[in-house]
Amino acid sequence: KGDEEGIHVYNFDTSTGTLTPQSSVSGVENPSFLDISPDRRYLYAIGESSEVNGVPGGAVAAFAIDQQSGALTHINIQSAVGTGPCHISVDSTGCHVFVANYGGGSVAILPINEDGSLGEASDFVQHEGSSVDASRQQEPHAHSIWVTPNNKHAFAPDLGLDKIKTYAIDHDSGKLSEQTSGEVDPGQGPRHLDFHPDGRRAYVINEMGNTVTVFDYDAEAGTLAAIQTISTLPEGYSEVSHTADIHVHPNGKFLYGSNRGHDSIAIYAIDPDNGQLAT
Repeated sequence: KGDEEGIHVYNFDTSTGTLTPQSSVSGVENPSFLDISPDRRYLYAIGESSEVNGVPGGAVAAFAIDQQSGALTHINIQSAVGTGPCHISVDSTGCHVFVANYGGGSVAILPINEDGSLGEASDFVQHEGSSVDASRQQEPHAHSIWVTPNNKHAFAPDLGLDKIKTYAIDHDSGKLSEQTSGEVDPGQGPRHLDFHPDGRRAYVINEMGNTVTVFDYDAEAGTLAAIQTISTLPEGYSEVSHTADIHVHPNGKFLYGSNRGHDSIAIYAIDPDNGQLAT
């Protein structure tokens, strides 16, 4: 609940890999995904609540980070506008946060004030449509939202649509303008995304299909063109499993994707010429 401590701070020892509890903070109900401002002074969390200040929908909360201890102090909370928020991203200038609402199938953008607090949403976009799986894709389910490295666009993988919804960002007005979507094969259910450090590829992990789709990425146009889809599971595995997160190694040579059910990490080598993956 909002008055219970739901976000916990740990000290991480990089030499041993151990975590030591340091502090906890309340201020948002059912917090899940987090992100930190580029200057490391503020943390932002989505809360899977049913209402905020009497308004139906999930929450977005702001916290100040103590630079010595890492302890969090709650600043304020705003509505995510949509229901069931599941992911949050801060743009590279620290001026806006972007929220994906899985339950409502929508995305929102909120301004960050000079003191790190959040303003009310400056824009909201409701996704529309469906895809081929009658049990999970009868309606949109925005599963995450990612600001591109050049800060010009936002990509929102929508599990219910089998699309990577694409938006141009107007940072002055805090508005989103829909562009041509990237697409995965029907029934794949895109979830999370990461960019290659060379700025020419993007990788999407598909929750339902247990695959990764490789895209050629045009940074200026903000477009995605699929060039490969590869499984995250060993050949012959037939039990239930769903993917979750994806990360490109900072050196650009490897990619990692997680499997829930098979309970494993899929590891790929990235071809330096075309960005495609090999196990």
